[in-house]
Amino acid sequence: MNQAIEGTASTEVDFEELVARTKRLTNFMPEHEAVLLKVGDAIKPHLGAVTDAFYTVLQTIPKAEPFLEGRIDMLRQTHQQWLESLFSGPFDVDYARKMYHVGMVHVKVKLPVEFMQGAASLIMSELIKLVTRMCREDAAKLGLILTAINGVIGYSISVMQESYQASSLAEELEKFLAITGMSRALFNNLALAYNADE
Repeated sequence: MNQAIEGTASTEVDFEELVARTKRLTNFMPEHEAVLLKVGDAIKPHLGAVTDAFYTVLQTIPKAEPFLEGRIDMLRQTHQQWLESLFSGPFDVDYARKMYHVGMVHVKVKLPVEFMQGAASLIMSELIKLVTRMCREDAAKLGLILTAINGVIGYSISVMQESYQASSLAEELEKFLAITGMSRALFNNLALAYNADE
């Protein structure tokens, strides 16, 4: 990953590499993507209930209140659109860019990173209930769909969390520049020289 410093510290992201790496890490394979697209029409009409259940739980968590106050309707709508995208695809570079942007929004509002993992567990729990009801007579189909859903949620959350890591790197760079007294221009020149030698 290349460092690019322009006014404030930021990280240039190689989204093709990020997609490939994150899909391997979460075992989200093309066959799982195909399963999600195939079952999407049957699952999408029920995603409003999944969103409602998710926000019902969130509203019982005191630490979540500042992030929900006055925004619950907009958040529900955005959340449901994201859930629908899990069954629409494609899960490519453009999708990763969107998930990374969502992560950056979470960073900007200072949402603790553990909330994202907790949210993924809540969502997965609701989707397990939904798919189990739909496929109770077909254990093999149930397993295939749940594996695909687990993969896409893991992939999405991993990409979002990448933005937290980039933000942490940016903060560390700011501390380094402040401690050393090095100018950003000098740091950029050194970084460019180092990258040119590789």
